[in-house]
Amino acid sequence: MDKYLLKRQACEQRFGFDSGKRAQNGIICGIDEAGRGPFVGPVYAAAVILPEGAFIEDLNDSKQLSEKKRELLFDKITEAADAYFIASASVEEIEEYNILQATFLAMNRAYLGLNISADLALIDGNRVPPFPCPVETVVKGDSVSASIAAASILAKVARDRYMADLDKQYPEFYWLQNKGYGTAAHIEALQKYGVTPVHRRSFLKKLEAKHGVFKEYRG
Repeated sequence: MDKYLLKRQACEQRFGFDSGKRAQNGIICGIDEAGRGPFVGPVYAAAVILPEGAFIEDLNDSKQLSEKKRELLFDKITEAADAYFIASASVEEIEEYNILQATFLAMNRAYLGLNISADLALIDGNRVPPFPCPVETVVKGDSVSASIAAASILAKVARDRYMADLDKQYPEFYWLQNKGYGTAAHIEALQKYGVTPVHRRSFLKKLEAKHGVFKEYRG
């Protein structure tokens, strides 16, 4: 079997997984996050309700797709979805509550932003957040469920667009390339220019233990 047929078969299996959940539960919503690991910016989450019978070719875990492919799929998903919403939790909320609780907050906001209520939320991972509707966690859900894969793409693209805007404000940190992750260039810029207001200071503690406390960014 060639690569195209294998990819299509895997994609069809994701939609088949969702069809089974709809048959058992009714309306289902896929939820996923983007940006738990970076040093910078909000954590994003998206909620997506796809209609029965929808098929979006090449839909996959966002991490398995190129940036160009994610951008193309973003438009296809938003056009095909019965409902979708993208939300975030701020740097201040990450610092106040911790990244896990801030992620749950973003997921709740994404779900509450939908204009359709779901009977079941499928959430990527193995941690159950406090939620307004019944929840089923799905380990590696963005590889298993079409709805979760769609949510992963919307969240990832939205966050990457945010980082592209931040890159214009802080070009010294190369955020267009590293998306806020702790690359060598990012760490070097922290040492040279300091910590910006959009950095997650709690994420820098191990670096500061190694390199010394970073100064505040002055522009």
